[in-house]
Amino acid sequence: MHISGKKLAAGGALLALLIILPLVSSSFGQHVMIITFMFAMCGVAWNVMGGYAGMFSFGQVAFFGIGAYASSFLVLTFHLSPWIGLMVGGVLSSLLAALIGYPCSKLRGHYFAIASIAFAEIVRIVFNNWKMVGAAEGLTLPMVKESLVHFMFHSSKLPYYYIMLLFLLLALAVCYWVSTSKMGYYFRAIKESHEIAEVLGVNVVRYRLYAIMISAFLTSMAGTFYAQYILYIDPESVMILPISVQIVLVTMLGGASTVLGPVVGAAILIPLSEYSRAWLGYKGTGVDMILYGTLITLISMYQPSGVWGAITNLMRRGK
Repeated sequence: MHISGKKLAAGGALLALLIILPLVSSSFGQHVMIITFMFAMCGVAWNVMGGYAGMFSFGQVAFFGIGAYASSFLVLTFHLSPWIGLMVGGVLSSLLAALIGYPCSKLRGHYFAIASIAFAEIVRIVFNNWKMVGAAEGLTLPMVKESLVHFMFHSSKLPYYYIMLLFLLLALAVCYWVSTSKMGYYFRAIKESHEIAEVLGVNVVRYRLYAIMISAFLTSMAGTFYAQYILYIDPESVMILPISVQIVLVTMLGGASTVLGPVVGAAILIPLSEYSRAWLGYKGTGVDMILYGTLITLISMYQPSGVWGAITNLMRRGK
């Protein structure tokens, strides 16, 4: 797929803006952007399996939690670098995704969605009772010397901001590669019809496993980042269903089956959620979910292709 010079220039300008923006933002503004990037990355990861391969999953939080727990456990038990834990968590998540994905490879639509919810709940319950990883008490990461090697920074949020931005760019690069490769066309064929894809010679089971494994690895990376950013995790903070729902909402609002759709969705929903909670406090409990529901309803009714779909349609009409 050819990228025009105008698109490259616009992308470069946006990237430059994102690099400069935290330098003139408050600490809370930086935090909001970091969480926005994190959910955008998770949305991009979900998009690989949900948007392109048609595997509508609500189980992403399991991979997010495994990434958080794998790196934290290795830091606390073996004093390994979180960067090693990031890779270990990604591999474990991908393997678990394959183990779960294979027996569920024939499930479609709402049946797959129900199975994914059950899977995520099983993982949460296991970790909630697994004493070796802190059970319900969770894990608290120790404060160590500030450095990139230790993936820990005390004096500023800026390093976290730029690391998460790089993670998001990596996820976008993977998603773009998938969308323009032979694998991406196989994913689309599977999404449209398993039977037709098989007739065309696509190994449906294999490519569905590829989709869920890629998605799991990227989501696990975001989980590791979150653990290092917050420094405390437990099953009720990194393995609950609302996180999966938020990942799906971000993608659907922005536009599934598009590379930038999840980023646009996250840029709308996450700041809306974070700032409404900050401004309204306890009085605003649930307001963000009301806004989520309203936006999703409006998009579903008037623009099923999402906000990014609406933007691209306007750009085509303007030519």
